[in-house]
Amino acid sequence: MKPRVLIGPAPLKEIEPVYGPTITGAGFELVFPKRNVQMTEAELMEALPGCAASLAGSEPYTRAVIAAAAAKGLKVIARAGVGYDAVDLAAATDHGVAVTFAPGTNQDAVAEHTFTLILALAKNLIPQNTLIRQGQWPRRANLPLRGKTLGVVGLGRIGKAVALRGKAFLMNVVAHEPFPDRVFAQDHGITLLPFEDVLKQADWVTLHMPMLPESRQCINERTLGLMKPTAFLINTARGGVVNEPDLYNALKTRRLAGAGLDVFEEEPPGDNPLLTLDNVVTTAHTAGVDLQSRDDMARVAARAVAKLLAGEWPAEWVVNPTVKDKFFARG
Repeated sequence: MKPRVLIGPAPLKEIEPVYGPTITGAGFELVFPKRNVQMTEAELMEALPGCAASLAGSEPYTRAVIAAAAAKGLKVIARAGVGYDAVDLAAATDHGVAVTFAPGTNQDAVAEHTFTLILALAKNLIPQNTLIRQGQWPRRANLPLRGKTLGVVGLGRIGKAVALRGKAFLMNVVAHEPFPDRVFAQDHGITLLPFEDVLKQADWVTLHMPMLPESRQCINERTLGLMKPTAFLINTARGGVVNEPDLYNALKTRRLAGAGLDVFEEEPPGDNPLLTLDNVVTTAHTAGVDLQSRDDMARVAARAVAKLLAGEWPAEWVVNPTVKDKFFARG
């Protein structure tokens, strides 16, 4: 019987020819979820034991899931994406499981989507479309982007891609980044500032930081209060970096002009009060997934699985490098 690899995100079954041959060619069998929805912790607990690896989406790879699966042979969790906050890295490392991601695959998709949200808000797109379909003709002046200040919080691969598009729209770009690429910023006329100064100066604040303990709910009542009343917030990072009740209050009272949200603390967001506001535009955590980035992320994840299970160590993709000795000791 061939060793198995679980394909966690159900939609990846539709593009199996993109990444499947990399895994099957290495001698492994593909296993797909039973349901065409995101797997729950209980479903992972049932499906993952006995698999040598998984291509992971946003399923909850908790300590319990990892412990049970590692005891039954799991060695690799390969994220078909660039975020890995759904994986308990400490647990993976404790149990000798390598976790990988797919850097450099979706920054352009996120950047394009970020400006989709910005333009939808600036040009009043959703209300116009709705009213015209109702027989009205709501002509009014909309907001320009040129000459406005774009504040990029997190100037990594994604933030850089967003910043370049901001410059193309003739926006002034300011950014906060704990470990900045100063050459990039200088070459492209981007002003590096402390986090709070970005909030104070920007007409559009767009979030591109990872979900870390220090970034959790960094957008809250106090920091929202630093922003201009005419400013907009865009979040294509993670829902947890925003305190949603505080954002709701700021938007409801028009203390903030509007928000474009691709991510929520809980997904799907259900009856989240933010969805009742007419100054919010939302999408379904799709910023990083267009047809090209989806394929690229799956390819990299599959290559990571094949390399690791063949005894190679793709250091540029492994996000818990201290697991290396324990990983190879498992044989």
